[in-house]
Amino acid sequence: MQILITLKQDRKNLMASFDKFPVIDFMRRHSRILDTYFQQSFEESMVGPRLGLNKNPYAIVALGGYGREEQCVHSDVDILFLFKKHVPDEAASLIQEIIYPLWDIGLEVGYATRTLHECVNMARKDYEILTPILDARFICGMSLLFSQLMTAAREKILDKHSRKIVDWLVKSNTERHRHFGDSTYLLEPNLKEGQGGLRDYHTMLWIGRIKLNMRQARDLEYFGFLSHDEYLAVREALSFIWGVRNQLHLETGRKVDQLYFETQIKLASSMKFKSTNGLQPVEKFLGTLHSKMDFMKQQHLMFLNEHGFVKKSRYTLKHKNNRKIENIEISDDTLEFTTSEAIIRSPELLIKIFEESARHKLPLSGEAKRMVNEFSYLVNDRFRSSDSVVKSFEFVLKEPAPTFNVLREMLNTGFLVKLIPEMRGIANRIQYDEYHLYPVDKHLLRTVQAVKKFGSDLDESGCMLCAKIWKQLKNRKLLLWAALLHDIGKGVPQKDHAKAGAKITRNILSRFGYDPEEIDTIAFLVQEHLLLVKIATRRDIHDEETAIHCARVIKKVSRLQMLYLLTIVDCISTGPNAWNEWTATLLRDLFLKISNILKKGELATQRAVKTSAHKKEVVLASATSKAEAAELEKLFHSMSPRYLLYMPDDEILKDIELFRKLGDRSFAWDITRDEKANSRTVRICAQDQPGLFSKIAGTFTLNNLDILNAQIFTWRNNLALDIFHVKPPPDQIFEKERWASTEKDFQAALAGDLDLPNALAKKMSGYQSIRPKASKLQHRIVVDNHSSSFFTIVEVFTYDFPGLLFTVTDALFRSGLDIWVAKISTKVDQVVDVFYVRDFDGQKIDSEDQAVALKAAIEARLPEIV
Repeated sequence: MQILITLKQDRKNLMASFDKFPVIDFMRRHSRILDTYFQQSFEESMVGPRLGLNKNPYAIVALGGYGREEQCVHSDVDILFLFKKHVPDEAASLIQEIIYPLWDIGLEVGYATRTLHECVNMARKDYEILTPILDARFICGMSLLFSQLMTAAREKILDKHSRKIVDWLVKSNTERHRHFGDSTYLLEPNLKEGQGGLRDYHTMLWIGRIKLNMRQARDLEYFGFLSHDEYLAVREALSFIWGVRNQLHLETGRKVDQLYFETQIKLASSMKFKSTNGLQPVEKFLGTLHSKMDFMKQQHLMFLNEHGFVKKSRYTLKHKNNRKIENIEISDDTLEFTTSEAIIRSPELLIKIFEESARHKLPLSGEAKRMVNEFSYLVNDRFRSSDSVVKSFEFVLKEPAPTFNVLREMLNTGFLVKLIPEMRGIANRIQYDEYHLYPVDKHLLRTVQAVKKFGSDLDESGCMLCAKIWKQLKNRKLLLWAALLHDIGKGVPQKDHAKAGAKITRNILSRFGYDPEEIDTIAFLVQEHLLLVKIATRRDIHDEETAIHCARVIKKVSRLQMLYLLTIVDCISTGPNAWNEWTATLLRDLFLKISNILKKGELATQRAVKTSAHKKEVVLASATSKAEAAELEKLFHSMSPRYLLYMPDDEILKDIELFRKLGDRSFAWDITRDEKANSRTVRICAQDQPGLFSKIAGTFTLNNLDILNAQIFTWRNNLALDIFHVKPPPDQIFEKERWASTEKDFQAALAGDLDLPNALAKKMSGYQSIRPKASKLQHRIVVDNHSSSFFTIVEVFTYDFPGLLFTVTDALFRSGLDIWVAKISTKVDQVVDVFYVRDFDGQKIDSEDQAVALKAAIEARLPEIV
């Protein structure tokens, strides 16, 4: 069939020349290639003449994206075969003649055969059918029939039910956004359905067509929905998003709208993004995409609000009669400038309107946002240093905002970047990993929001101690400033963003006129905002040196309190993988230890003596005879100080029972369920031996038990008490059998009857290379001989894969090292494992040659990243 051959060749030629056309031209050309196919098929149809066109004419109509001439590479082709009176039996043959060949060449074609009457009736009852008709475009056949359809839709549906249809569209939008998420906050945005995606633009078009009978996109400007500059900016944003969508189709060879990690680097390359200012090409690409989608999101929201398509909340109405400020007024539940001349006379109105927005919980009108943007050139150093401006901004910063975030509006209008120019470097800046879920600027605003929620019903920390500290803080603005600026250093190409951020913070606050003491405190919080979480998750917090080191850095209780709160909200605002009960417990324990040292000068040694004495009383009180008491006292004195400091009373008693269960066996264990966390806690008591930890880890991996966390305790009687938190077996119906198999394998490994490295090598043969979805980091091993007086600390930064913990711990064992403390921290698929080690003679690894050899030994065991 020559028509089909021509279609295939024309599409092939068009795809090959994709980069030669603006994307809007490409989509239009693609649509018209399809038009030609349908027109020629209509003209040359063998079935058409049998349909009785004179008595029952029909038309072929393009719907949806094809109707809008937005035909992307692999988008669906939606077609309506529209008949005047009835759908004849021969219509099935017509479909077979025209549509089936398109399916044969791989096109996704959706079609409907309906009469004029059926179309109108169905569209009246189901608005999902109506919206494609709003985009309908005549291709061939009886043009009068198409005109009758559009006239009937206008007169019988749109003119009579416009408000109802628009309300449905707005409600559908809200539900769609809830389902697909806000694309400007997602690392894998949906280009079409997510908030800020193409469907938001389509909604604007549909509403314009419903209310004002618009026929083309340019009518958004002609009918006053958009200014000329806004229309041009919208077309620019859409062109970029369409470009990404088409490149995604070309890359994957199919229709797809979700921008998954595995395609992002390739798209950045194909769209010719380059590395600049410390940003990878993929980070620049994603930053640009987020900025375009954020712009579309704002235009869509402003469109709905400005033209009355969103119902005003009751919450805003009751604030109408509050205090007034000169040259700013409340109109239709939004804030307006009275005149543009007033802004020129008094530029401080640019921030005053945001202050009033925070006070009244009212948004700026669309026109007010335009004026803020238009007159932002008035924001200069003199403006920034004004006491009035600083006070207004502090009000916005401090005012509780549970649901109405004025800082976000300041960011969206560009005013926040004008006020703090250093924020330009982090605007829509993406960190390409699966741990940081939000662009840096959005993360900072979320952090400020989280601070202001402490002690409220919306508090995300679930921490009563935090609420208490927040309530007692005398100068909250210092913490709020630190929350706003703590990642400001990520906008400059330096390795230590915290240190760079502290320097930038000093410049910003000096410009605003803050006194040196306040600047020192905020800059300190910015520079050290990662201190507590790094120490808590990578160091032994029960080691006296750890708390003393932190106390020496922090020095003041007030700074510690603010740093603790900042650490928590930073974790919460980073994403769900950064904040969990385990991290919260570690941070709280570390905070309390440092606080005791700063408040009382009390060292861990003194507290340990008191704690140990109390726990000894509890243990001895459990004895039922003098002989048992003597046995327990002997056993108690064999327990390590670190174990006694860490372990609660009831857990010690459980471990004593586990020790008694051990007897002459190679090991004894106890497995408990944590249904809330869907995990298992495995307590293992065994005679200590070199490589014990790696054998446990290897046995778990062999039996598909993923290790979440591990704690190692070695008693003075050469007894090991190791505690593992693991995920339950994949098939929990046979969990009992899985644990029995694990026990058997562990016994064999301890007896030397199971070659774990060989068994695991076979199991993990499919994992010999790993491909992180999203990151620029490679394997990194750090050997630290300074942080501890008694141990060498080994840090392994890599990516999670089955058998990782065994691989590393076995490498340590084969390097002649005993593991005394292990800290396991997983950020999605990124891992930081930390081990406190000594050699078999109890010595640190002091020489540089030993450290280099150890790094090489671990790196040699890690899979290649491809």
